[in-house]
Amino acid sequence: MSLVAPTLQLFFTERLAKQRQASPQTVTTYRNTFRLLLRFLQERMGKAPCALDWEDLGPSVISAFLDHLETERRNSARSRNTRLAALRSLFRYASLRHPEHAALIQQVLAIPPKRFARPPVSFLNRVEVEALLAAPDLSRWEGRRDRVLMALAVQTGLRLSELIGLKCGDVELGTGAHVRCTGKGRKQRCVPFTSSTAALLRSWLKERGNYRDDPLFPTRTGRRLSDDAVERRFAIYKIIAAKRCPSLGDKKLTPHVLRHTSAMSLLRAGVDVAVIALWLGHADIRSTQSYLHADMSIKERALARTTPVSVKPGRFRPPDTLLAFLESL
Repeated sequence: MSLVAPTLQLFFTERLAKQRQASPQTVTTYRNTFRLLLRFLQERMGKAPCALDWEDLGPSVISAFLDHLETERRNSARSRNTRLAALRSLFRYASLRHPEHAALIQQVLAIPPKRFARPPVSFLNRVEVEALLAAPDLSRWEGRRDRVLMALAVQTGLRLSELIGLKCGDVELGTGAHVRCTGKGRKQRCVPFTSSTAALLRSWLKERGNYRDDPLFPTRTGRRLSDDAVERRFAIYKIIAAKRCPSLGDKKLTPHVLRHTSAMSLLRAGVDVAVIALWLGHADIRSTQSYLHADMSIKERALARTTPVSVKPGRFRPPDTLLAFLESL
């Protein structure tokens, strides 16, 4: 019998940290997955996580955990597949250390990801963006911070992790104003922004203090904002902005929607898709092409350029009075 705990610890300290040199975001995602799994097993089996054996992690148990994520925690199929990818990574590592459990490990690795329908890209129009940026209370320090954060998100299309990971020194406000960030796969990129956004950032840096290694958007205590904190603030601003712009009430508003909004603004301005992919930090241009499907105006302009087919509308006329009677029934 072999315990799961030593292998799981080595998976994080050896496999992820040393061999793969995984990013902090990847480590956090994997950690959350196994924390959820261990708590699920503890409640279901009444067994301490450090006492779990590999036989306790059979395919039926893993499948039950994945179903638990969808039914009880209301996770989407995409989130379920992300958790499954983390579990598969652990079991592939375990297959090298525990050949005696090869059959069980292969059964778990054979669990397929779930297919799902991709919803259309959600984005905001200009009126909705203006209503959202007007929602924060500028008499409060948090309101001024949040307004700059949202304006920068709409302008640059940075991911939430990239936004909250920014330091004051990552912002350049001189000639060719831009922001530097590190995205997925440790890819670094620079994204320019307009003079109006530069003015907002200049005022904000003057207020919060331009200390190069400090978070650009900190909490009251000076720490970096968390994902949950930003999402809660967005939920509040959606309610406020919807009073001014009712169309916002029917839309799902998340930080990623502002990323979509930035991409759609570039696309409608005629920017090439390859440039937008570089702007957003997409590794594959196919990820950017989803915005082409979301913009109906692009399809309408394409339709206007085509030559309409000259077909006269017609009406079916039965060749016989008896057939005409039968058609009328």
